[in-house]
Amino acid sequence: MAKIQREVYGDFDEMITAIYDAVTGSSVTGEMVESSAFTGSEARCSVMIFERYSAMYSSRVTLSVTLFETEGRRFVSAVSSGGSSARFVKINTIPEDSMLETVRYVIHSYSRPKPGENG
Repeated sequence: MAKIQREVYGDFDEMITAIYDAVTGSSVTGEMVESSAFTGSEARCSVMIFERYSAMYSSRVTLSVTLFETEGRRFVSAVSSGGSSARFVKINTIPEDSMLETVRYVIHSYSRPKPGENG
């Protein structure tokens, strides 16, 4: 598995759209297979599960992205999995790493406050 975790800044809903567009636009087989959202009085959470086919390794790869907001702070966790064809030991992680790369730029672009934004 490969993952990215960090605090992010910017509009919650805009980030969801940017992540969705990055994954579904990166591959003809990239799709969101499930999502879930929770909103409370002081928190929001969105979970998105993406999947795509890796032709080079003849396997499917998944990416789970969780965006969490509480007390004005936002956090993102992106975890990719799958892609290895080995039975007992994971031989390669290239498909996982590649899947994670589809959102790395988006997450990085929200990792620092934009001018005029607090925190």
